[in-house]
Amino acid sequence: MASTRNEPNRTAIYATALTAFFAIAGIAVVDPILPVIGEEIGASTWQIELLFTAYIAVMALGMIPAVMATGRFGYKKILATGVSLVAVAAVLAALSTSIGQLAALRGLWGLGNAMFFATAMVLLVSLANDREWVVELFETCVGLGFAVGPLLGGLLGGISWRVPFFVCGVFMLVALLVSVTRLKDPAEKPAPLRVGQVFRLFRKPGFLALAAVTAAYNFCFFVVLGYTPVFLGLDVVPLGLVFTAWGVGLAVGILVVGHRLAHRVGAVQTLGVAVVGVLVALVLLALDLGTAWSVVVLVGAGVFMGIANANLTDLSLALGDPDRRVTTGAFNLVRWGFAAPAPVIAGLLHPVSATAPFWLGAGILVLGVVVFVAFGHRMAGELGERVLWSRWNRTARTVEGTPEEAIGEV
Repeated sequence: MASTRNEPNRTAIYATALTAFFAIAGIAVVDPILPVIGEEIGASTWQIELLFTAYIAVMALGMIPAVMATGRFGYKKILATGVSLVAVAAVLAALSTSIGQLAALRGLWGLGNAMFFATAMVLLVSLANDREWVVELFETCVGLGFAVGPLLGGLLGGISWRVPFFVCGVFMLVALLVSVTRLKDPAEKPAPLRVGQVFRLFRKPGFLALAAVTAAYNFCFFVVLGYTPVFLGLDVVPLGLVFTAWGVGLAVGILVVGHRLAHRVGAVQTLGVAVVGVLVALVLLALDLGTAWSVVVLVGAGVFMGIANANLTDLSLALGDPDRRVTTGAFNLVRWGFAAPAPVIAGLLHPVSATAPFWLGAGILVLGVVVFVAFGHRMAGELGERVLWSRWNRTARTVEGTPEEAIGEV
């Protein structure tokens, strides 16, 4: 995964990537301790799912203001402020006594992560010469964060559900130290940004098609991440190990499969394979084949989700605006905005049927697949790729260059 090019900002790049790892681990650390929190605080299923929904909703709403703030304060200050907020929210969460306090602090946590995610990828792309390498590095840290977070949550949650929150706060303090001492802004200060610039990006057919698929996929991603811990009914340590296996599958999809498959068949078709794989996994989970088989399906879903995540970031950068802040703001607004309601909706459906959330997710992802088949050729056309069904629509455009070149030049 090492870059083959000279990277004068390698230290700053690795520092940003390490901070991404800590940020994602902080999301996933909650997974194994959700049932325990519900039991000890006396919260219902939908109430404990608020710990995900409050976090994601605030993060989605905070994305665009955070992106706009970079034009005034620069990337480093916004990123460091975000990391600080996460550290404070995590430590205070360890001291909470009610589900309302926890949900509010997870919202503050989400605001901090919005400030981080709004700047991290833009900062990485600005600092790197080899952009394909730096995107892969970022997504690898995301995958590893999803793998290590549940492990920490499971092992430390066996002591008390409060301990993972406190440890996460300590991790973020380390990340703050790294960001303050090692990160640097690009030589050229970012220009002021207007809200209209972000929303105008949705007028591009290829990006709009990607946004629609991303919305459906991310809803399902957080049904799996937020609701499956409740569905499996395992104790905190086994649950942590199960989601660590899921996170390892996610990392394998990103590191081993995602970009290699994209170089063979194109990023657009690879995304199609990944989305269909997640759809099959949701149907199998909805069929409730037993705990052991559900765990196997969950890990397999992680691989397909890793493949999807690896290529979604690439595709957003390739199809987006030349100003990466615009692309980041628009894409993350969709990515997190449509993920936000998924956990709490799953919690509300739980009393109806334990498998109802998975059936709902499968239905929504079917809509995503339909959109993908109908408009995937528009994404492919803008990248110089071919898709098997492009002959169905004669308006599909082709651009000179190979898929690798198209993505590598973003």
